[in-house]
Amino acid sequence: MAEADSVSLLLQRGAPEANAIGAPEMAPLTYRALRDLAARTVEDLNAMGIGRGDRVAFVLANSPELAAAFVSIAAGTAVAPLNPGYHAEEFEFYLGDLRPKALVVESGVASPARSVAARLNIPVVELRPDRSVGGGGYRLEAPAGLRGAPRSPGAAQAEDVALLLHTSGTTSRPKLVPLTQANISASARNIGATLALTPADVCLNIMPLFHVHGLMAGVLASLAAGGQVCCTPGFNALRFFHWLEEVHPTWTTGVPTMHRAILGRAERNPEILARRRLRFIRSSSAQLRPRLMEQLEQTFQAPVIEAYGMTEAAHQMASNPLPPRERKAGSVGLAAGPEIAIMDASGALLPRGESGEIVIRGPNVTRGYVENPEANAKAFTKGWFRTGDQGTLDADGYLRINGRLKEMINRGGEKVSPLEVDVVLMEHPAVQVALTFGMPHDTLGEEVAAAVVLKEGRTATEREIRDFAGKHLVHYKVPHHVVFVSELPRGPTGKLQRIGLAQKLGLVK
Repeated sequence: MAEADSVSLLLQRGAPEANAIGAPEMAPLTYRALRDLAARTVEDLNAMGIGRGDRVAFVLANSPELAAAFVSIAAGTAVAPLNPGYHAEEFEFYLGDLRPKALVVESGVASPARSVAARLNIPVVELRPDRSVGGGGYRLEAPAGLRGAPRSPGAAQAEDVALLLHTSGTTSRPKLVPLTQANISASARNIGATLALTPADVCLNIMPLFHVHGLMAGVLASLAAGGQVCCTPGFNALRFFHWLEEVHPTWTTGVPTMHRAILGRAERNPEILARRRLRFIRSSSAQLRPRLMEQLEQTFQAPVIEAYGMTEAAHQMASNPLPPRERKAGSVGLAAGPEIAIMDASGALLPRGESGEIVIRGPNVTRGYVENPEANAKAFTKGWFRTGDQGTLDADGYLRINGRLKEMINRGGEKVSPLEVDVVLMEHPAVQVALTFGMPHDTLGEEVAAAVVLKEGRTATEREIRDFAGKHLVHYKVPHHVVFVSELPRGPTGKLQRIGLAQKLGLVK
């Protein structure tokens, strides 16, 4: 079979009666039903005057309907999933920036996005769940007057935009990333090949489905392999082992904070662990501590596969391989789809072992941000996309990330990787999580500081933390200032927010 380069073609891979999308305590949607749903959705949108290249935003809670709507709407338009937890002012920015032809929301569910859409004259299309065909079934109900003939009807083609996502915007205005049908199809195939996914695999998706990780690894890679994705209502460590028992998944994908929370419940569920074995556990979107990886593998008796991804690459760029090939703790693995190289500031590619900016190129990589020539000029050099991450490739081609270039701490000319310090601090027996950051300093420019969350019932002083770090780090990398906090700021997908932390903690006036 020829390579599928669109969502519609990817959905043809599954056997008609095989299960495609499901959810706990719910009958699944078959591939036949999903293909019918996608075809009907494209027809319905075309009848509303919405077609290929037109933008459709949606605000939906994690559910099989959201997974089905993602692939079905993307089969004929450019979809833009938004976090249902946003406040009105956030919807004002994202919907204003997207300027979609319609906003899809679940019928009967209140959301500030509705009133924002009304102010921006964006038609609201109601999604009404219809589980008579299985979990994930739905019907779209257009508002009166939303009729017309689209400029480009029918199934989207390879070069049509399929998915629109904003960058996190931690240091600047969020940029809008367009990913084509070919981009996301290539990424789905890359993930499937890395994980050796087959129609027998069942993914337990605990990731939010407004983020590229859940959309690509959890949903589209599963469907591209003809397998099944089971969509939970969202992450819940208390429910994870119940889902494991009910769903019988072969794998799951999440971020380290999720894996740590699951590990904390494992000792209470030994019988389920003994009965329900995962083929592997995947981790991405944040650094995985080597100790956490080891604990997960010992507890679940399954390999942990750490991967490296970003929105501009339609998620996956590198991944540790499945056994029997070597998995290197602390490394994000080998190139797993796009080409990966290390580049210096002048644009020259560096030999293995040297540190520089991680750059990528390949069929899953976006061609550029929407209406942002200045960002595009900075992001691309000689055909390579500059990730903004600093790293090295070892002699075997395994990639290690030192941190975001913008997050590197410059202490009087000495460059400090905050990730390196994080790893050391989290080896302290009393530390649950640590986040290292730069704090302004009058003479050095920046000083190393760290925010620390202690484990429940444990105590430690600033001096104890600094002394511990001093045993493992050269003096200039030891945090000069340690702040104890009850929690650390995180983004919508669980990523720790390092940039601007000194201001958030009130350390800078």
